[in-house]
Formats: sequence, structure tokens, C-alpha cells
Amino acid sequence: MEKLRAYLNSIHRVKEETWEVLKALFVQKQLPKGEHFIKAGAYAKKIAFLQEGYLRGYYRHANGTEYNKHFFKSPAFIGGYSSLVTKQPTQISQQALTDCVILEASYQKIIELSDQYTDLVWLSKGLAEQFLVQKEHREIQLVLLEASERYEIFRKEFPELEQLIPQYHIAAYLGVSATQLSRIRKKKLQK
Repeated sequence: MEKLRAYLNSIHRVKEETWEVLKALFVQKQLPKGEHFIKAGAYAKKIAFLQEGYLRGYYRHANGTEYNKHFFKSPAFIGGYSSLVTKQPTQISQQALTDCVILEASYQKIIELSDQYTDLVWLSKGLAEQFLVQKEHREIQLVLLEASERYEIFRKEFPELEQLIPQYHIAAYLGVSATQLSRIRKKKLQK
């Protein structure tokens, strides 16, 4: 729980009284490698704090091709954010790439606390801003940068992940084929 508290306080200071009520909503769970936190088509009702491990957020095209939208590493929040806000089914699945430890809570119960504990409003605003900035950076990378540049950014942001997951996940994140990724990696080794 202390990791969650430190993470929240890094976004916006949470008062002691608020923390005591908030922490009671979170339940620690194991999310084994390969398991989904949420699948496309489901209605999100929960959020979770990723204490340990890695997840991917991905889309699956009708033809079966997967595109990894985002990798999550601890500390981070996971959940179908758009679904939570719009109350529509999520289009993004979130799957554990390693064994994970999460702290799970009902999103609705947290929102209900916001009326009484205003620091949660500021915390929610800070988290939403953080998500927005991450999304914008990712979109800019996909549109303006070459695949080799995106690969370098991936390696800086997730240095240990390359050794933990299959290369096709990295290729799907970079928006390239596995063959293209192999060429990029080969060129990098030759330098």
C-alpha cells in the first residue's frame, strides 16, 4: 500500500483522512502472466494500481492482427479508462506480460468519495492529465518518428522489457512487422 500512497502523493498530496478511507477500497490480487485485467468488449468497473510486473494494452483488428498501444510498468494505474468515463465497452484489452501484483478497487466507489474528499478530485485531474500527455507523446512518436527512433525510445522507457517478452510484442508496439524489427535490431548491433 505504501507504494500506492507514494505514487498518489507524487501526483497530488492526499490528506491522511482521505488516505485512510481510500486505502480501504483497494484489495491486493495476483494477475498471472497471460491473464487479462480487462478484455475488449467488456464494461470497465474497476481500476488497479500495478505494484509489480508488466502489462500491455492492445487492440485486435478484425483480421486478428494485434497492435500494442501501451506497455504498463510499475508503478502505474491500469483499467479501461475510456469505458469507465463513457460507460461504453472498452476497445482495448489489458494483459499481463509477467506475473503481476495489483491493488484493485471499484472506480464508482472512488468517484463517490470525491464529493466528500476534494483532494481526490485534484488527484483524478492529475491522473487524467498524465494519461493525456502520455497519449499525445505516443501519437507524435507514431506519426513523426522513424521506426528505428521509436525502437530507441522503447529501449529507454522499458530497458528490461525486451528480455522479458516476445519480439512480436515489441514489433506490434512499434507499428512494424517482426521482420522489420529484426532489421532494425541488426543495424543497431552493426553500429
